[in-house]
Amino acid sequence: MILQQWWLILAVECIFICISGQSFPQKRQCAFQVTPQNNKYTTAGIVNGPVQLCENTQCCVGYFLIIDGQPEVDLLACDMAEKSCPDATCKAQTRYNSRLIKCVCNTDLCNSNITWTPESQELRATYSYSVESMKAAVIILTGTLLVLCFLLIVAAKWRTITKEKKENPPSLDDYSVSRLCSCQTTKTSEIDIADIELQQIVGLGHFATVWQGKYQGSMVAVKVFPARWKQIFTAEKEVYELPLMKHAGIVNFLGSGRKPDGDSWHIVLQFAECGSLHYYLCNHTTNWMFSLKLCQSLSQGISYLHSDLHRHDVHKPPVAHRDFSSSNVLVRADGTCALCDFGCSTILRFCSGQGRWQSHATNMEGHAQLGTLRYMPPEILEGSVNLRNSWCLMQGDIYALALLLWEIWMRCSDLFEGDIAPQHLLPYESELGANVTLESLVNYVFHMDKRPSIPKHWELLPQGSVLQELLTDCWDCDPDARLTAQCVVDRLMSLQSCCST
Repeated sequence: MILQQWWLILAVECIFICISGQSFPQKRQCAFQVTPQNNKYTTAGIVNGPVQLCENTQCCVGYFLIIDGQPEVDLLACDMAEKSCPDATCKAQTRYNSRLIKCVCNTDLCNSNITWTPESQELRATYSYSVESMKAAVIILTGTLLVLCFLLIVAAKWRTITKEKKENPPSLDDYSVSRLCSCQTTKTSEIDIADIELQQIVGLGHFATVWQGKYQGSMVAVKVFPARWKQIFTAEKEVYELPLMKHAGIVNFLGSGRKPDGDSWHIVLQFAECGSLHYYLCNHTTNWMFSLKLCQSLSQGISYLHSDLHRHDVHKPPVAHRDFSSSNVLVRADGTCALCDFGCSTILRFCSGQGRWQSHATNMEGHAQLGTLRYMPPEILEGSVNLRNSWCLMQGDIYALALLLWEIWMRCSDLFEGDIAPQHLLPYESELGANVTLESLVNYVFHMDKRPSIPKHWELLPQGSVLQELLTDCWDCDPDARLTAQCVVDRLMSLQSCCST
């Protein structure tokens, strides 16, 4: 009788394994080894000795430091979030002046073996875990999986049923990098450059010079792009000319034009009296209510930019800014912020003829690391973000938004003892210096999972815990765990009720 019961149990387990293997993707198993500096990877899956069962991805990752000409394991684990990992084997990718190599692969325990060929040699070095320990861990994990099989089968069946019952609307996860869809049209706002009077330079950027000027009797800002940066000019102009782009949180676009000799391109914008947010914070402190006004208008602007709007047969697609920094935000005389500088932005379009979303960046196709270095999110810094997942691009803006909120609140005198706020510092300036490098940011932000310091005494303030929670929820290492822009707006609105300290 007992023998029959055991045979029955084994038969049921086999059936579960077969059914679950067909109806629901099996979770990836990766070799696991971390150091205290990168122990955040323990949250990427269930750890059992030298093996990790991935929770949110099918990708295994491995990092190896080059020491004395040989690679040594720095990290082996499941990847933190779903990314592109087309390789079945652990193929080395050299980074940071050949001092670090990385691999990402998509088969079980693939990161336990890395093939690396030094440039000076034709030898191949392979690093692998003990086969016995691997097998033992796999057996234990298999037993654990059997317990979950029934729930996985139910989830798979439920997913199939719900798919059949409803139409699938366009999803942000379906976006892909492509050229501008032929079914899209944009308005043009050409102006006569002869009508513009340039008066004085108020800003110098990498791509353009910003002038204060006059146009039709009004004070305006004029961005002048040299002819060689026509692509940047075109990308920014396309964003401004999108339908329904008029919003208080976005600088008012007046038009664009080209000098008759063809040596420069111009974008004409409403003039912001207080200059950039960076300039303003360098020269002014704020009280609690004024800082909240800056933060609310800033978050409302990025929320509108990310929004997908349909009004009276007119469509504004979502836009990811991708270069969100305090230098690319303007401050008006009334204390509200306005977004500007869309040369690196990605427009997410939907073509009805093709039935799918497509993202479009005229000058940026295929380039992940765009924008200002210190404001780049960890997944962009590390370089493995999937550019076809536009959700990641917009969540990168949320990470930068958190840094801007931190900058604003660090200049709010009501949040500091004696009403004396510290001098304005850029994100990570106190930790990494004024001139940060990609390597130092990757190590500090990605591997060590560090963020700008939040003053400890904020915990004692009425709004302190809310501020800390908002910042940490926006600059989370996992893009999927970050808040949406509209959620940031809602949380800031709830802070309105906090009394001024």
